[in-house]
Amino acid sequence: MGPPLTIHRAGDAVWCTLDRPPLNLFEPTLIHAVRDAFVALAADRSTRVAVVTGSGRAFTAGMDVRVLRDLDPSRARELITTLHDAIAAVHRAPFPVIAAVNGPCLGAGFELALACDLRVAAAGASFGLPEVRVGVPSVIQAALLPPMVGPGRAAEMLLTGAAITAEQALDWGLVNRVVAADRLRAAAEELAAAILAGGPEAIRLQKELIVRWRDTDLATAVRYGIHAFATAYATDEPREGMTAYLEKRRPNFGG
Repeated sequence: MGPPLTIHRAGDAVWCTLDRPPLNLFEPTLIHAVRDAFVALAADRSTRVAVVTGSGRAFTAGMDVRVLRDLDPSRARELITTLHDAIAAVHRAPFPVIAAVNGPCLGAGFELALACDLRVAAAGASFGLPEVRVGVPSVIQAALLPPMVGPGRAAEMLLTGAAITAEQALDWGLVNRVVAADRLRAAAEELAAAILAGGPEAIRLQKELIVRWRDTDLATAVRYGIHAFATAYATDEPREGMTAYLEKRRPNFGG
């Protein structure tokens, strides 16, 4: 088999494809590949946006149950900590991450999608946290779910393990767009292009704020924002962006 995660660079965007079809199940090799890839991308300032998707018919159907079945408490803690580290590397990447959800997005795969900043889904995709049906709770980035959809909807998904459709996910605010399957890549590329039109340093500052806002109280979040606003003026981006606006032209942030 080839690498479990394939990386393709398209200009300032990077496509990261989970490549263990048909279901792209998480197991230690894939978990480490995701973590290592995003640690490396975070250190490369030429990466301005990343897209995560799956090969075959699934985004990822979650953890391989064969890996989970015979764990003891110590090994269970080690595995879930390793998985957390991988998904946290996506969540805290210094650039925006788009999930292009091409099919079933379940369990740890759903947590990976929740860790991304934007989500676009194919019309036939589904989202769920079925862990309780195999005897374990949904954890780590599942904690992002209640603020996104409300405590009642989150509790129903977490306690029943039931999946929802892409259309329900759109209605609940879990995904930004739902498109026909053959339009998924184009939709992700459109979102990436819209991000790339912004100032590179401004986007990095905004991404940092988005992550920090999730972790802190309102007053602290406002202070972070004030600092980020002032920090932006240490670059040429505000002057170029506002001059371009006044001159009715596209900004040249690269210049």
